[in-house]
Amino acid sequence: MSPTASMIERLQALLGGKLGGCTQQLGEVTIEVAPAEWAAVALLLRDDPELSFEELVDLCGVDYLGYGQSEWETSEQATGKGYSRGVEGAAQGRFDWDGRPREVDLPRRFAVVLHLLSLRHNRRLRVRTYCPDQGLPVVPSVTAVWPVANWFEREAFDLYGIVFDGHPDLRRILTDYGFVGHAFRKDFPLIGNVEVRYDPERQRVVYQPVSIEPRVLVPRVVREDVRYQQAAAETADAWRSN
Repeated sequence: MSPTASMIERLQALLGGKLGGCTQQLGEVTIEVAPAEWAAVALLLRDDPELSFEELVDLCGVDYLGYGQSEWETSEQATGKGYSRGVEGAAQGRFDWDGRPREVDLPRRFAVVLHLLSLRHNRRLRVRTYCPDQGLPVVPSVTAVWPVANWFEREAFDLYGIVFDGHPDLRRILTDYGFVGHAFRKDFPLIGNVEVRYDPERQRVVYQPVSIEPRVLVPRVVREDVRYQQAAAETADAWRSN
């Protein structure tokens, strides 16, 4: 049995009904748990000797608004030129504050993701939970399990508006004290609402309406087509020949 398969079996046996889902893709394991079980599962993952995920590598928020919508052509029509392009349109991020989407009813819009590392077993694991209420996304804090989560949770709160219940000092960490909104939400305008500059006449920093024009760069979608399969095969042949 491979190490990954044995880890999945242990996760299923340890978590039981707390495990909402388990997937394996590209050699990476992702499990899903309910928000009510978030802190309890974190403690089990850290303290179980067969798992020992003692290190929290990262914690981040995710906004699934517009997930699955691609502005690139389909894989059958995709071009082989360039890495990105400037686009115009009315998709997420390309609107002003007054024209932003409102009252979007999207279940499981916001999620929190943990990236864990077991130094003892040399294994990694991704853990995800979906916030039950998109209007006020709340999940329990895991700072009592991994103290390093303190600043990670503050970042997710600042940029996504996700509230971590039980956090000892939940404040903004990257944006200004008077910042309005959460900049990484998909319904936040990419050009922002205001810009800041130093006014030499007033000899102070001033806020003014944003003056730049929106131009969005859409990254190329990585697809598992024949080009990547051939590259992987050539890489494997090169390793075998060495």
